[in-house]
Amino acid sequence: MPRRHDPDRRQRIIEAAIRVVGEKGLAGLSHRTVAAEADVPLGSTTYHFKTLDELLVAALRQANEGFAKAVAAYGDLDDPSTDLAAALARILGDWLSGDRTSVELEYELYLAALRRPALRPVAAEWADDLAERLARRTDPATARALAALMDGVCLQVLLTGTPYDEGYARQALARLMP
Repeated sequence: MPRRHDPDRRQRIIEAAIRVVGEKGLAGLSHRTVAAEADVPLGSTTYHFKTLDELLVAALRQANEGFAKAVAAYGDLDDPSTDLAAALARILGDWLSGDRTSVELEYELYLAALRRPALRPVAAEWADDLAERLARRTDPATARALAALMDGVCLQVLLTGTPYDEGYARQALARLMP
């Protein structure tokens, strides 16, 4: 029987993994549950992703794109006349007020790196990319501190259910800048 050409199968598997984690958490993730969700043979998931960690790396990398897109939407971050603290607080507000399930999923995958060392480099990418972008406006140490504070604010909003306070975030971010 000839092999069916399916160039989108790998991407469908990644998207299925993200849906499985969103619905069942990391504990519900297996090659079998992902194959069922993607409507592909089990062998397809193990062909494209030998281990669950490989699949999680791909899922986390794709999930990280949500925040990267939120940052990229603010092209004025590089403009010295832009109030950087206000712009960063606005980015967080826009991101956190968007699709809450998507944001929670990004953080669930992000925090999975605590127990899965293979995920750590990918988990660090978003903070590294943000710090690199912010270093165009401030020194590298301050840029990393700003990224860490933004991460902490997001975690607190997600974990406590406290509504995001853009004014508070702006003030906190401004305190870190020289």
